[in-house]
Amino acid sequence: MIQAIALLLAFQLGGEALRAALHLPVPGPVIGMTLLLFWLVSRGGPDDALRNTSGSLLQHLSLMFVPAGTGVMLHAGRLVDEAWPIFIALIASTVLGLLATGLTLHLLTRHRAGRPQ
Repeated sequence: MIQAIALLLAFQLGGEALRAALHLPVPGPVIGMTLLLFWLVSRGGPDDALRNTSGSLLQHLSLMFVPAGTGVMLHAGRLVDEAWPIFIALIASTVLGLLATGLTLHLLTRHRAGRPQ
């Protein structure tokens, strides 16, 4: 388990190092997860230790949101002051996401229907 956690942290550190060295606008953990994905694909998937450790971390994922929830409570006044822009952004992004998904499904369905099977 320690080796699997060390491996995950090493990929996160590698992502942070690449982000800092190349001045990339992408968060380091995202780069690290991408590197981990390529590494896992090249190896044919995770070993049992990494699979078990990842499963354990995912079971306790809700604990990772405690700092974010604390930050939201810390800035509650700002959220109240900017409630309308936040509300409009949430509604607009939801509608745009639904439209994009629906259009993609429609186009893929039409494309598949036009193909002989």
